[in-house]
Amino acid sequence: MSEPTGGKNAIAVEDFLNVGREKLEIDVVAGRAGLSRRIDEAAVNRPGLALTGFYQYFAPRRIQVLGHAEMAYLNSLPAAERRARVQQLFEHHVPCLVMTRRHRMLPEIEELSETYRTPVLRTPLITKHFINAATIVMENLMAPRVTMQGTMVEILGLGVLLAGRAGVGKSETALALIKKGHSLVADDVTALRLDSSGVVIGAPVGVTRYHMEIRGLGIIHVPSLFGVASVRNEKKLDLIITLCSPDAISAEDRSGQAMRTRAVLGIEIPTIEIPVAPGRDVANIVEVAALDQMLKRLGHDAAKELDDKLIAVLAGGRKSDE
Repeated sequence: MSEPTGGKNAIAVEDFLNVGREKLEIDVVAGRAGLSRRIDEAAVNRPGLALTGFYQYFAPRRIQVLGHAEMAYLNSLPAAERRARVQQLFEHHVPCLVMTRRHRMLPEIEELSETYRTPVLRTPLITKHFINAATIVMENLMAPRVTMQGTMVEILGLGVLLAGRAGVGKSETALALIKKGHSLVADDVTALRLDSSGVVIGAPVGVTRYHMEIRGLGIIHVPSLFGVASVRNEKKLDLIITLCSPDAISAEDRSGQAMRTRAVLGIEIPTIEIPVAPGRDVANIVEVAALDQMLKRLGHDAAKELDDKLIAVLAGGRKSDE
């Protein structure tokens, strides 16, 4: 009995179970041997028509949800016909079944789930609530993602990734920002994903969540020292700031008008370089850079305004000379 193979962005049923166990209140009730099955599509399907024998537009690559209507229909069938309908569903190699409202497990479903190695999960949630929440979980799991070296912080609602070579002071700068009242998202390595709205979301790698490594001090637990408001589970990436040595900064454009961007998961993210040198308060500069980025979003570009004023003054001076 062959099992389907997953696509490029497919995830295992076990991953869906682990991530959604608390939020979706799901647990395995049968077919545990098939937890490695792959889910190819983020959408969730209710196989109502399929259970009647109509499979022309059936979506077998999705999680299949048996709600109140589906279970009532199956319970209304004679035992032999009910088994045939359920077996036909399992023969399409669906990744898993989820029974909502804690419906009683039908003997046919339990037996066939073991035969076809198809997991059956159960949740107390109402069907529509489960489908809405499960779709969000699946979209997050299947979203394109990448990891980047860097420490991410939230500054007044703006997600800022501090990049740069090892030892340049990313964590120390982030620590100074946390002491100023800003929040840590991730230290050292940041996991980035592209959500369905085209926004890049940054989050910590699970094992290092809420922790920072400070050279000479070691590992610290941020919320224990600064309170729960000092950390964020995830944040939209708005700006990348690269900390570098002073000689790495080009002198071609000191005005800051030539805004550079960096492609992250196909999205262009504004990026600037800030030189690190003894005596420089890098945390203050990063904070101001974030505030300046917020003003640019509102249409206020200080560098451009000054440039326009200088051009107007120079143009006025030429006219008076003439």
